[in-house]
Amino acid sequence: MQLGIVGQKGNPRAQSLVEAIGRSFRDDVDVLVDSVTAEALSEERDRGYGPSGSERFEPDAIAIDDLNTCDLVLAIGGDGTFLFAARGVEDTPIMGVNLGEVGFLNGVAPDDAIEAVHDVIDDLREDGRTPTRALSRVRATGEDWTLPPSLNEVVIQGPQRGHGNGVDVTVRVDGSLYTSGHADGVLVATPTGSTAYNLSEAGPLVHPSVDALVVTEMAAELAMPPLVVDEDSELTIHVESDGGATVVSDGRVSRDIETPTRVTLRRAEESVHVAGPPLDFFAALGKLE
Repeated sequence: MQLGIVGQKGNPRAQSLVEAIGRSFRDDVDVLVDSVTAEALSEERDRGYGPSGSERFEPDAIAIDDLNTCDLVLAIGGDGTFLFAARGVEDTPIMGVNLGEVGFLNGVAPDDAIEAVHDVIDDLREDGRTPTRALSRVRATGEDWTLPPSLNEVVIQGPQRGHGNGVDVTVRVDGSLYTSGHADGVLVATPTGSTAYNLSEAGPLVHPSVDALVVTEMAAELAMPPLVVDEDSELTIHVESDGGATVVSDGRVSRDIETPTRVTLRRAEESVHVAGPPLDFFAALGKLE
């Protein structure tokens, strides 16, 4: 049995919780930790901090791209940490511990983390599986490229935002014209991502139980209202710009594209499978400022 843990970079609380969870397991669970956290724990040991002897937690490091070899992945931090860890999982269940302020993706409180992760590991030991909730992702493709699937959103934008910049876009839904004109960019979000960048661009909130994609123009000159479409819709965005454009997946992975060109967005085949206690969507909404 393998447990992979990803801790929020530079967060001492995350590092301390990683160590506490790691020490709570016996030899029948192999606990692997992301390389940055593993290095931080090693430096703490070298300085003489933390437990000694048999109580010492000395995990092996695991690369993000190898997390799918684990039986369970645990993300400790904010929603950004969860998104980072989710890049490395396919069918592997993932659970989030919330050290952030809102926590739309992390359903476990720090004080409950050890018990929650042991409950899921016990399920996996006994039945080989654990209850999960599937979160859809969206994938962007071009003529000769494909970005990794996005749990929150894909953004197509010009080299710079603001007056005199941006791109000309034509957006079609299953071949039918939705909007055309000049904008800073276009954002396509999942229900999960409706609470993130989409919300800051005045896009609608979508409950996570709704199977949909959200199309939101970014500072368009002749803006159409944001559009919610069926998650099986195919979105095509024709992009024109003198300076090219950029496609960004979940704010982390980007690709510069030459224009004019067309970007196609569809629901990805690979969902994210979230384990552990249910996420309280409305409680998280109450934390938004």
